[in-house]
Amino acid sequence: MRTLRPQLASLLLLGMALAQRQVAVQEGPLYRTEGSHVTLWCKVSGYQGPAEQNFQWSIYLPSAPEREVQIVSTVDPSFPYAIYTQRVRSRGIYVERVQGDAVLLHITDLQDRDAGEYECHTPNTDERYFGSYSAKMNLVVIPDSLRVTAVPQTLNKVERDSLELKCEVSKSTAQHSHVSIAWYRQRGSEAPVEVISLSRDFVLRAGSTYAQRQATGDVRLDKVGETTSKLTIYNLHPSDQGEFYCEAAEWIQDPDKSWYAMTRKRSQGAIVNVQATDKEFSVRLETEKRTYIVGEPVEFRCILEAQNIPDRYFSISWAFNSSLIASLGPNAVPVLNNEFAQREALGQLKVAKESDNIFVLKIYRLRLEDSGKYNCRVTEREKTVTGDFIDKESKRPKNIPITVLPLKTSISLEIINNASNILEGESLRFGCNVRSGFGPQSRLSVTWQLVDKLNRRSEIVRLDREGTLQPGPSYAERSSYGGIQVEQVRPGSFTLEIFNSVKADEGHYECRVAEWTRTLDGEWQMVGERHAGTPVSITALEAGFAVTAISRTPGVTYNESFDLQCIIKPHYPSWVPVSVTWRFQPAGSTEFHDLVTFTRDGGVQWGDRYAGFRTRTAIEKAESSNNVRLSISRASDTEAGKYQCVAELWRKNYNSSWTRLADRTSNLLEIRVLRPVTKLQVSKSKRSITLVENRPIPLNCSVKSQTSPDSHFAVLWYVHKPSDADGKLILKTTHSSAFEYGTYAEEEGLRGRLQFERSASGGLFSLTVQRAEVRDSGSYYCHVEEWLLSPNHAWYKLAEEVSGRTEVTVKQPDPTLQVDTATANLTVQEKESFPLDCSILSRSSPESHFAVTWYNLRAKEVGSHAEEEEEEEEEEREAVLSVGPDAIFSPEASHWEGRLRFQRLSAMLFRLTVLQAGGADTGNYSCRVEEWLADPNGVWYRLAEEESGTVAVHVQDAGSTLQSVICSNDALFYFVFFYPFPIFGILIITILLVRFKSRNSSKNSEGKNGVPLLWIKEPHLNYSPTCLEPPVLSIHPGTID
Repeated sequence: MRTLRPQLASLLLLGMALAQRQVAVQEGPLYRTEGSHVTLWCKVSGYQGPAEQNFQWSIYLPSAPEREVQIVSTVDPSFPYAIYTQRVRSRGIYVERVQGDAVLLHITDLQDRDAGEYECHTPNTDERYFGSYSAKMNLVVIPDSLRVTAVPQTLNKVERDSLELKCEVSKSTAQHSHVSIAWYRQRGSEAPVEVISLSRDFVLRAGSTYAQRQATGDVRLDKVGETTSKLTIYNLHPSDQGEFYCEAAEWIQDPDKSWYAMTRKRSQGAIVNVQATDKEFSVRLETEKRTYIVGEPVEFRCILEAQNIPDRYFSISWAFNSSLIASLGPNAVPVLNNEFAQREALGQLKVAKESDNIFVLKIYRLRLEDSGKYNCRVTEREKTVTGDFIDKESKRPKNIPITVLPLKTSISLEIINNASNILEGESLRFGCNVRSGFGPQSRLSVTWQLVDKLNRRSEIVRLDREGTLQPGPSYAERSSYGGIQVEQVRPGSFTLEIFNSVKADEGHYECRVAEWTRTLDGEWQMVGERHAGTPVSITALEAGFAVTAISRTPGVTYNESFDLQCIIKPHYPSWVPVSVTWRFQPAGSTEFHDLVTFTRDGGVQWGDRYAGFRTRTAIEKAESSNNVRLSISRASDTEAGKYQCVAELWRKNYNSSWTRLADRTSNLLEIRVLRPVTKLQVSKSKRSITLVENRPIPLNCSVKSQTSPDSHFAVLWYVHKPSDADGKLILKTTHSSAFEYGTYAEEEGLRGRLQFERSASGGLFSLTVQRAEVRDSGSYYCHVEEWLLSPNHAWYKLAEEVSGRTEVTVKQPDPTLQVDTATANLTVQEKESFPLDCSILSRSSPESHFAVTWYNLRAKEVGSHAEEEEEEEEEEREAVLSVGPDAIFSPEASHWEGRLRFQRLSAMLFRLTVLQAGGADTGNYSCRVEEWLADPNGVWYRLAEEESGTVAVHVQDAGSTLQSVICSNDALFYFVFFYPFPIFGILIITILLVRFKSRNSSKNSEGKNGVPLLWIKEPHLNYSPTCLEPPVLSIHPGTID
């Protein structure tokens, strides 16, 4: 588990680089102990399809390495074989999904039969099979041989005793493995506390609670045998009480070089009770009296009350007014600080250990400055095995205050100052005059002190009787820079001057003058002290400090100017430094950035975030005040936003450093920079276009009006289909004339069929879809964006508008196919050929292809009755030959095979010739024509179909004669042999009558020699009594008698 996350992360990176599916499993072989909880990871990468992939785990047992045994699946509950079904249902085996493409196989109670080769398989979600879909690894199950034993016992110890506990750890694993050992202490339901541990890499480390004691040698872990380790704790504490046990883990290194804890076990515990000893002690401080005169001695006694003091270690420290005087360690050697060390060297002070429990501080000659609070502190210390001391408990009694009274003096003082109320930064000047009371043998020392509003007293400076100047601790550095000056103008007249005052200098100033005289032993002794004071009030510079921002033009349009004023109150003197910063928050942003700063020394510092402001910005600071005006010209969107001025009040310190006293932020000024009012209008007219496929679709987008002659336009062309909720983008032309194809153009393959044009005037945009298809039908419209160049020379979108819609309907051509439907009769002799023509009179398109099928329709006798001699017939339709639009012929029927010949005499005339005609070929023939067209994608479709008229074909048997033909047909027999005689008889009689009348009426018109010009012979009828030939009636010309 601990190595899974980094490996999965590396696999994720590997998967991103692969272009094919790759399944990876945890590298094997893995050795795991029986009864442990095992996890195996599996990861798939380079896949297509959903982000959440499915996984199936199987095993190949050593007893049957070729047989797959299914274990568990993330998608199919019925996937496990019966041997694993119960364990899967009870969650003894389950799959944990780490992420969509990575899982962990959990086996909670590993069994010996679980050893084998595991396979992780991922069902395919790709468009095609490419890559690997499964991976395998080996899992070896070994016995759990780790044994951890310790003697269960209860031990009663006393504080500072020692504790020893032993733990035996053994294993018999055949594989190379390491063992880690750790000791823990647990009290009740509290979490176990680690005492000390030996890692698998043989690194010894103590827990945080015992780290210091292990460093001092009080906690140890030693190996005392091949399998036994010993825990030793010296100087037991009451906090060591609890149950101690050891825990061991057996580690094995996996093929990926990571270590895995196969088994972890703990021993039985040992109960340890630690009884604390009495360590309490008390301290008291004693002295004879509380009031003393200068020069008198005083003794303080610090008395310690405790048990077994000689066997314990204590240190003592003496303090005066919370400042350390001296300290004594367990060795009773005093250590004094600088001031008291000098007095001790002169024999004026003594610090000593009088007995084991009494410590003494003695001052032989008290001074006035010795008045104050005295105390002692006693600390018990513990000595470690290394000889070092560790502080434990500390106690101190109540403070004892003493008062040291001075010798009386008759001097009087007068103090004066230059002002009782000043502005911070101005100078303070005080005078302290001694009026009377000191003689020529006396010397004076002056101490200037300040008592603040909290009644805290601090020493400013001291001028001792020798004329040496000693600044107070809080004023030493300030004095070294010349910030404080003390001067003795004349005897008994002293001045104090404090330059560059601060608010902390406010308070009650006191001048304390001490009179000193020399004693008989040559020592100087203070006779008395007088003091006088005066209050001083300091007005802080930041009092009433405020800043306001104003503007008269909160809203401007592009290229206009606006002013911003930063008003600072109160009106400060010229020596008061103020810095003013204009800050700017662009519209739509949440962060302020510095725009320009008037520094405290009068300089101008521009921010580096908005360099473009400098060319259009002017900043001016008023001479009579700290007000700052910001003027911005040629406004643009860059200058739109919120403005704010920040004023900082500064003070120059005595060491020439600067301190920012206060900063104030003004109100927000929102400046709106408005764009021009748009005049964009796009034609909203609607129109409809209906056209035949393969024709171009003309689409127009007309801009009727625009805001500026310099306007540029971005045009987005959309198409809306009834099945879609919104329009889909076809093509986008940006304002910079760049082309971007939409998803619809990519999906529908329109890129090669689009043609975009823009008129020279710039207001008309045209899009032509070449080679229209039926699926191109829809509602087309354009979305126009008007773009202008801002004052920052950046293009911005001013407005947008949608045009009216053009409804486009693309349809297939109307069918105009016509086939010759005239009927015909055809009689042929057996064994001869006969043609069947299929003539197309008109077609829908010159690109049309035709599929032609000839059919044979013949009468079929389905039954007869001898008595009625009646026949019933029905038509039987048979396809003779079919020729597809791609000129592919259908197979011929067996009785037509080898007897058909196809010809295409022209683009619209097809002929089928039947060779070797037989009696079975008699019947009615027709052809069916299908007209096929290719759509713009080259896919052929059937547009129309028509059927021709029939051709009746009769095939005569070659063995029959004309006589048999005539005689076999009753109607034909009567027509040939009976009907002609009456007709010819009437014709002959008519001719004779005409002839007779002609003779009578034209006797005078005879020819030469009386012979008639013309005479008519009897008609000659060729008649064959055998009915072999039809009768032939011929009329021959007459002859001259």
